[in-house]
Amino acid sequence: MHLFRALTVQFIAWAVAVFALLYTVSPPAGLTAVVIMQGGIAAALALAMGAPRWWVIIHLLFSPLVVGARALDIAPAWYLFAFIALSAIFWSTFRTRVPLFLTNRATARALLLTLPQDKPIHLVDLGCGTGSLLRRLAMSRPDCRFTGIENAPLPWLIAHLRNRHLPNVTIRRADLWSAHLGHFDVVYAFLSPVPMPKLGRKAALEMRPGALLIANSFEIPGLSADRIVEGEPGARELYVYSFACRRSNNEPAATGANAELAPVPAALPGDAGGLVA
Repeated sequence: MHLFRALTVQFIAWAVAVFALLYTVSPPAGLTAVVIMQGGIAAALALAMGAPRWWVIIHLLFSPLVVGARALDIAPAWYLFAFIALSAIFWSTFRTRVPLFLTNRATARALLLTLPQDKPIHLVDLGCGTGSLLRRLAMSRPDCRFTGIENAPLPWLIAHLRNRHLPNVTIRRADLWSAHLGHFDVVYAFLSPVPMPKLGRKAALEMRPGALLIANSFEIPGLSADRIVEGEPGARELYVYSFACRRSNNEPAATGANAELAPVPAALPGDAGGLVA
């Protein structure tokens, strides 16, 4: 849900709640009743608009938490600190709709077994977060190279510090759409359902023959995975796609199971140019 739409939902919910409690309740209800009704209306509106479940929860709790925080008489500087900290962690999540997801250890082990074992590879983690997955992979496969791309400042800094002594790991602060996927043998993505169609089109355009796209938890709509890795208990599903791409007359071509991804534009937003800080 875009920020403007979310603010609009909150404003409408406040207007409806105040109107209802002023003109339909006798005697007039207090602030607690207004806040509870506003949260319920905002959550219902978000649900009706098809917003993700976590946005529905945010709308439900936003106003009650604001009113409750005011009652605690917290110094304004703490709010500024919280805003800066959250911005450093989530950065452009409101635009990309990709929250901070961290790969758990069971899934990391499943991913390690899924990687090609007969040759060194270069893997990129799109949205690597704090870099814990890359550290595990790099220590288990010193013969391979690993690149992490993260746009949010604080997770990027943690990933950089955590992996600074590993010679086969590179952490780049960049927008994930700026990375050309043709440089890598394996592309790993743990994003959200929203960007998966765009990622599928980008992969069909850029990935070289024989390269793998491994998606954690979220499938590419309209595309059947070559295989699905379930791993041990606690591991999330890994969807493995094999791309074979060629360029002819500035148009991509895909073969095999991925042929339906072929008719895509010659360029995607954010494809050209260097890294986006």
